[in-house]
Amino acid sequence: GVDLNPNVVKTVNRGEIHFIEPSLDKIVKTAVDAGCLKASTVLKPAEAFIIAVPTPFKRSHEPDLSFIESAVHSIASVLEKGNLVILESTVPVGTTEKIVDWMRAIRPDLTFPVFGEEFESSNIAVAHCPERVLPGNIVRELVENDRIIGGMTTHCAMRAHDIYKAFVTGVCMETDCRTAELGKLVENSFRDVNIAFANELSLICDKLKIDVWKLIELANRHPRVNILQPGPGVGGHCIAVDPWFIVDSAPLESRLIRTARIVNDSKPEFVIDKVKQRTQMLSKKTSELTIACLGLSFKPDIDDLRESPALNIAKIIGSMGFFKNLIVEPNIDVLPMDFDKIGNELCDVDRAIEEANIIVLLVDHKSFKKININKLLGKEVIDTKGILNAP
Repeated sequence: GVDLNPNVVKTVNRGEIHFIEPSLDKIVKTAVDAGCLKASTVLKPAEAFIIAVPTPFKRSHEPDLSFIESAVHSIASVLEKGNLVILESTVPVGTTEKIVDWMRAIRPDLTFPVFGEEFESSNIAVAHCPERVLPGNIVRELVENDRIIGGMTTHCAMRAHDIYKAFVTGVCMETDCRTAELGKLVENSFRDVNIAFANELSLICDKLKIDVWKLIELANRHPRVNILQPGPGVGGHCIAVDPWFIVDSAPLESRLIRTARIVNDSKPEFVIDKVKQRTQMLSKKTSELTIACLGLSFKPDIDDLRESPALNIAKIIGSMGFFKNLIVEPNIDVLPMDFDKIGNELCDVDRAIEEANIIVLLVDHKSFKKININKLLGKEVIDTKGILNAP
């Protein structure tokens, strides 16, 4: 395992993990103790290289491939004939071909595959095999989920297929790298569009004074309707990012995908407006009120804060001038550095409910679903996840 962060490397070499993921800690410890896993900040020669680095977007929503390019440069320096390079990072269409171009420029002594080439003549194989796991359930899904194996050529796909069948019990489906790249983006965009429909419904229902949770429950009784649940927005390193890669590649053809992103990105503003409305309903000044934000992670029961709408909402609330902003996130021990203003404080759920005048439910953690509703009497409650409507 290679990482630029020395703390991550030290943690792994101790047989530990640096984030919450059920059962992963035991697997890592077993592998390290058996001498099967070793982490380093320095890349060394190998038979196969798997690139799994972030692919964020820039302010204009253009994809940022700098992390991938840096990894490719490191790999190219140690490549040997017969090696296999696999890109797992979620990327725009054409990125796998780009990494081949980068490696070819650095290592003219080696031959690299040409996309769609019928007769294989390269001595380096390259493929794109996008990850397909759900945080919080990675250990099982890494093994059981079907995988898309996208080769630069048929031979490249076969080489990558052999790697994944060593541990994947699901079906490994071979295709070309462009189809694999778009396939991953489509999977996440499908989710994003459907979430946007639910979030837009919540806006419509708010205007028409209708209970959106009840509406969705009734509509979903139709045998061919399955509306998702609305929330405060969309977060994480996939769904909130990947649709923009499609928009960047085909801006005129991706109008629905773009609109879904805009709807979901605007949902936090709606939540903040609700906070302002409830604040005005109280007889006290903002500076005399305590507000509680329940949840910071981008999905329930994990510690991942990446692209989290709940995190951004809590940050904005923390700058609105409340006497206290009590934050409850059971999966972290320390607030992020962005919460360094006076008044922001991490605490447990019981204290937050007791002291707060306004309670904003942002993430549907299991522990929040156990809250005694009677304790919320007399409080202004903004439930963005329908926790209080759950059966």
